[in-house]
Amino acid sequence: MTASNQVGGINRLPAPRGLLIDRSKQVSFTFEGHSFTGYAGDTIASALAANDAWMISRSFKYHRPRSVLTMIGQDANTLVQIGDEPNCLADKRAIEQDMAVQGQNYIGTLDADRGRMVELVQKFLPVGFYYKTFHEKRDSWRFWEPIVRAMAGLGKIDLKADFHHSYYDKKYLFADVAVIGGGPAGLAAALQAAETGAEVILIEESSQLGGSLNYARFDETGDGGSRTSGELASRVRLQPNITVMTSAICSGWFADNWLPVIQGNRFHKLRAKAVVIATGSIEQPAVFRNNDLPGIMMGSAAQRLIHLYGVRPGKRAAILTANRDGYGQALDLLEAGIEVAAVIDLRLTPPQDALTKAVQRAGIEIRTGHAIAEAMYIGQKKHVSGVSVAPITGEGELGKTTAEYACDTVLMSVGYSPAGHLLHHAGTKFGYDTRSHMFKPESVPAHVFAAGSVNNTFDLSAVIADGRYAGWSAAKDAGFERGGEPSQPVDRGAENQTHPWPIFPHPKGMEFVDFDEDLKIEDLINGIHDGYDSVELLKRYSTVGMGPSQGKHSAVAAVRIVSRETGMDLRNMSVTTQRPPYTPEKFGHLAGRIFDPERRTAMHHRHLELGAQMMPAGLWWRPAYYGAKADRDQIIRDEVNNVRNNVGLIDVSTLGGLDVRGPDAAEFLNRMYTFTYTKLQVGRSRYLLMTDQTGVITDDGVACRFHDEHFYVTATTSGVDAVYRQMLQWNAQWRLDVDVANVTAAYAGVNIAGPKSREVLARVCHDIDLSPEGFPYLGVRMGTVAGIPARLMRVGFVGELGYEIHVPASYGEALWDALMAAGGLNGIRPFGVEAQRVLRLEKGHIIISQDTDGLTNAYEADMPWAVAKSKPFYVGGRSTEIQLKNGLTRKLVGFTLKNADDPCPEECHLVLKGSTIVGRVTSAAHSPSLKKVVGLAYVHPDDAQPGSTFDIKVHGGRIIQGTVVPIPFFDPENKRQEM
Repeated sequence: MTASNQVGGINRLPAPRGLLIDRSKQVSFTFEGHSFTGYAGDTIASALAANDAWMISRSFKYHRPRSVLTMIGQDANTLVQIGDEPNCLADKRAIEQDMAVQGQNYIGTLDADRGRMVELVQKFLPVGFYYKTFHEKRDSWRFWEPIVRAMAGLGKIDLKADFHHSYYDKKYLFADVAVIGGGPAGLAAALQAAETGAEVILIEESSQLGGSLNYARFDETGDGGSRTSGELASRVRLQPNITVMTSAICSGWFADNWLPVIQGNRFHKLRAKAVVIATGSIEQPAVFRNNDLPGIMMGSAAQRLIHLYGVRPGKRAAILTANRDGYGQALDLLEAGIEVAAVIDLRLTPPQDALTKAVQRAGIEIRTGHAIAEAMYIGQKKHVSGVSVAPITGEGELGKTTAEYACDTVLMSVGYSPAGHLLHHAGTKFGYDTRSHMFKPESVPAHVFAAGSVNNTFDLSAVIADGRYAGWSAAKDAGFERGGEPSQPVDRGAENQTHPWPIFPHPKGMEFVDFDEDLKIEDLINGIHDGYDSVELLKRYSTVGMGPSQGKHSAVAAVRIVSRETGMDLRNMSVTTQRPPYTPEKFGHLAGRIFDPERRTAMHHRHLELGAQMMPAGLWWRPAYYGAKADRDQIIRDEVNNVRNNVGLIDVSTLGGLDVRGPDAAEFLNRMYTFTYTKLQVGRSRYLLMTDQTGVITDDGVACRFHDEHFYVTATTSGVDAVYRQMLQWNAQWRLDVDVANVTAAYAGVNIAGPKSREVLARVCHDIDLSPEGFPYLGVRMGTVAGIPARLMRVGFVGELGYEIHVPASYGEALWDALMAAGGLNGIRPFGVEAQRVLRLEKGHIIISQDTDGLTNAYEADMPWAVAKSKPFYVGGRSTEIQLKNGLTRKLVGFTLKNADDPCPEECHLVLKGSTIVGRVTSAAHSPSLKKVVGLAYVHPDDAQPGSTFDIKVHGGRIIQGTVVPIPFFDPENKRQEM
């Protein structure tokens, strides 16, 4: 294998061919250790082909040489290894400077693969031999296991490699209409939808809009496609309400038009009101002996090489066709300086259209009613060298050979199958159309529309008309209806496009139906005769359609063979189920950095003005503390002391807020939470503890009763969305007369706390009695604060006299300003999350998901007081009772350090009993109020009594001792918050 010395490669065609390459930028890379040069925009496959290097990989089972088939990544023939990254598609992956590429699935070298010996014993490896060998003779597994494991898989992962993973992330997108496919149908659909005023996102897999318009031949001159592409693409780019995403793949369709779109290293999560699927069609191979040899490719692949990459696919070609596209390909080859040995047409009397007549005028031999019986080869089957042809005498039957043609390229253009994977995902039913000999969508689900050749439409004018109609229909479905209804195409041009039976068995076999799995015609027939006579069962028994390309080129042929062997009517059959993803996805896309909306409270800018150091809390930004980072610890202590001795103000807008209204509101909360709420008085609040069906604590908050039929429920910042979903899900079953609204974003909130908080609040709140008798602890009131309508709650998360004040979000900043001004005389000071966490720890109040985990129940968390024993039901109640009967294995306790000089433990430091891990530290801090370390930890139940000691393993493996003490640590009689 050697690279050419000619710039760009010996097979490189001159400009203007090569739409996707930049001839001013040369790129050097290696393949199998040999140096090659291509142009920016080349794929690995196109650059190798330009240098006359055609063999790219080896087949999975027989290790046969494989090469370019589609030039669009629809097959597994071009899978290669790039450094530590396996299974890269060489006909999709762009070359990069100094990229090191290796072939895959060979033993020894790519050119001399010792794995080729497998083909010599193929008769001993019939379809399903795995099952017959391993299941009927189980002892043989000991022999076969190491062999199978050694040969399984394609690429290789270096487990010892020092991986430096690329950056991957996610992004949310929204559209009125999403159009998948940037070919003529997709372009027309996007334009029509945009003209109604809809916001449109157009997703195209290639780097250029236009699809087949950029390479296929639609007329005798050959410039009709590019002209149409330029016109449509220009109009799309000028439309302000169309967002174009190129080099992007929509890999699936999920409920409610949720579309995963991969573009580079970003995973887009797109939600659309309506979707137009204009993904085109997939050219299907003919099945004949040695149809997998390098040099044999789809006709569209040759056109892509010529027009998109400026690469000559060979020197002398034979074309096997059953439609006008084959004749257009013959003209393209001639114009590229490639000799055409013959056009072999499966049809006996092809229509005499302009393309056919142009080929006849060019003097190219046209042999009708014939098919390729066998492809010949040179060397070790490393390239095609010629074909023998024979007349078609019946369905899949050939007569004696009538001619042989020497050639180094064979193009197949015998038919198409809709690229309908996304339609399959959406639940579309496909039926076999006996006129076009293709499967076509029959019942497309709501809010999804099909257009173009995926919708059995092939004539260019009909494709554009079909796209317009689909775009208009999708926009109307999304709520946009402007302009008249476009006309639908009358003649879709699908007839005479696909041959009904391009499958020709050979006495010597090796006619491949599935290139991924090396499955031949006889393999499928034998599988059917073994009893697997349905398409779905045959798929699993033979693995047809289960390879990386998911049956894109084998599914239709497999259905036809099953139909013939079983006598079933094709009209009652379908291809196997197609599931997402449409193309392989990297783990990096799935596990990459999650994109979350950045939410800011109404007081956000006030915090910045006060010098706050911000920290993320769920989706929100909250102040951690106010001041310089260098003074962090002292600032937190000062903020704690100011709350304990004076008055502080904290932004609590991020707390979840849920309005629960209706006659059954109390009963609903009674079922959702562990406490009782039916007898809770109006004007009072009560703690909430939520568990799931397994009894695990999932959230907490406060329920405020403002009316017999109205509760305002708070939830944790990060848990409110899950709580809301759970409420809706459960009430869908219970059907109680209740309405639940997530009003988190509708309210801003603050907590003013400290011994002087009542004094400060009284300066701006005049319509509420703030006295201890008029507004007691756990009371709730509605009134105004600084003239702002407000909901007030006397709660004590920080363990001081305090008031939570919730106002409409638009008034949040005004509320903050009013309270800061009113507290100026008292030295009011804002405090952040870090001080709040210390304050709550001094009171022994837990934080869900910090002091609990995915297994914690109420009794382990030492919260039996929050569980109503007399209630007949609450979610998780039965599981909690069972767990209690089984006994506790750990218990949450408060602790201090036995030795005051020991370091403060950190979260998740281990709690030991002897050498056994029995728990962990969940929270620990130095208390400014108590002048010592206090914390919460899970210990063995035997060590949970006050006065007991337990071991904590801290950094460096050092063991220190904690002493169990009652909680709260501070103000155990709660006199301060009840004053």
